[in-house]
Amino acid sequence: MNKNASVEKWVEETARLTRPDRIVWLTGSDAEYEQLLAEGVRLNQLIPLDSAKHPGSYLHRSHPEDVARTEQNTYICTPVRGDAGPTNNWMDPAEAYDKLRRLFSGVMKGRTMYVIPHLLGPPGSPFSKVGVELTDSVYVAINMQIMTRLGTVALEHLGDSHSFLKGLHSCGTLDPRQRYICHFPQDLTVWSINSGYGGNALLSKKCFALRIASWLGRQEGWLAEHMFITGIEDPKGQVTYIAGAFPSACGKTNLAMLRPTGAYSGYKIWCVGDDIAWLRVGIDGRLYATNPEAGFFGVAPGTSPQTNPNMMAAIAKNTIFTNVALAPDRTVWWEGLDLPADIKGFLDWQGRPWSPNSGQKAAHPNSRFTTPIKQSPVFTPKWNSPEGVPISAILFGARRSTLVPLVCEAFNWQHGVYLGATMSSETTSAAAGATGVLRQDPMAMLPFCGYNMADYFGHWLKIGRRLKAPPKIFRVNWFRRDAHGRFLWPGFGDNMRVLKWIIDRCYGTAGAQETPIGYLPSINSLDTDGLNLSGQGMEELLAVDRESWFKEARRQTEFFGKFGTRMPAELLLEQQMLIDRLSVQAQRT
Repeated sequence: MNKNASVEKWVEETARLTRPDRIVWLTGSDAEYEQLLAEGVRLNQLIPLDSAKHPGSYLHRSHPEDVARTEQNTYICTPVRGDAGPTNNWMDPAEAYDKLRRLFSGVMKGRTMYVIPHLLGPPGSPFSKVGVELTDSVYVAINMQIMTRLGTVALEHLGDSHSFLKGLHSCGTLDPRQRYICHFPQDLTVWSINSGYGGNALLSKKCFALRIASWLGRQEGWLAEHMFITGIEDPKGQVTYIAGAFPSACGKTNLAMLRPTGAYSGYKIWCVGDDIAWLRVGIDGRLYATNPEAGFFGVAPGTSPQTNPNMMAAIAKNTIFTNVALAPDRTVWWEGLDLPADIKGFLDWQGRPWSPNSGQKAAHPNSRFTTPIKQSPVFTPKWNSPEGVPISAILFGARRSTLVPLVCEAFNWQHGVYLGATMSSETTSAAAGATGVLRQDPMAMLPFCGYNMADYFGHWLKIGRRLKAPPKIFRVNWFRRDAHGRFLWPGFGDNMRVLKWIIDRCYGTAGAQETPIGYLPSINSLDTDGLNLSGQGMEELLAVDRESWFKEARRQTEFFGKFGTRMPAELLLEQQMLIDRLSVQAQRT
């Protein structure tokens, strides 16, 4: 494997600090992967599953206090505090390095340091970036083999360049009181210690591909976003690509891999990516997207043959399951799957005996699977396209039980940025803390933006000014409930009905009605044939409650106010225009 002098120097410096017993450079070969799996089993970090029912697959159990992203321990370390912004935890870089060097000193004694060169983005693309993660976790090394284009391909792309993303990780003691995930954007560096959970330890993912990449994107004129990328092919063979930003555990992966049924069985879905998108303005003035990842790191509970049959097919083999239940026949189970008739010998995610009467979940609510993207039945070779795929529509989706209609189209790009910037969602188990709490999550990037979000909003506006043919922007909400707490929309495969309306709007063939909040489907423009949905239910799904929207618009003032004078004037104008439109509607009625 080709070596890079700058990488070698950094590895040597880090080894002097952490003092590992041995250093292993990963190349990405199949034989190497098998050796890592064997090492994981030897260290009791992996449990082999039944080779016939789950070929090539293993179960990992993490520490009970290390099961989700810990945003309270995640820092953006910039020389100027204001550059991190009010929505990020900030630490002075000198203070952070000093604190972390003490924690990393000698931390890898008795352990192996894995050197993991990896390529974010397609080989040969001028937009791709090289990262190198140093870790003492074989679990991380294994998952990085799945989640990234790893090894030789990365160093060949890097050549003799000294510019690469530097990541240092150690499980340390897993002490949550000494857990830090620190980002140094100006140094293209991340240091993470005392966590082995994927979101805190797989540095290629949220740390590099979003927080550091968003900083780079602002400097270089592109966007790093928490988005899926999917192509929808109609029966005539025309493929329309959409990107969508949803907070974690809000259906992003299910939508990215949706299986059309019934009247839409002639349509095909092609998944380019389910979680992260890098977006650039092409020479033709359109927006193009690439997926920097090579695998899926999905939430297990709720994933089933009914909700996401394509993902169930993808994880049938060569998959690492984390914190799910284990059956006596060495198969895995989680809430959302059919429960076997005989559950004797079931063990929960912590290895404890479990039954439906245990009073606790068998799988952790944020239990995961890691599997290669190429195993998906809807995998497309466009995933490896150096120029990316052209985006016709951008969706902003969140979990809201009230207020937000099923689907709403922005008036224009600036209004669409406003819709994304004011997005709020009910929290899920993907992050530590209480669930079901409404919080602002602009563009689904609140935990992942590596700099001041006011500047981030301004960057979106600048990108829009460069676009000759900007994608249409939509808000969607599958989670609206009725007065009895029941979901109004069936979701899952029936979301294709909404996607069809969105695509038709992109081509100017679907009707819409103008409302104060944007364009909503006009009568009969959204297909509801065959749904057990009353006219009243559809009215409620598309209702725009004026008084509630007045409150929502005024509530946004507090959030915008956090950013002071850095807040773009264009979005403050959009907020006022919404209030004005609501006021005009009130006068008319």
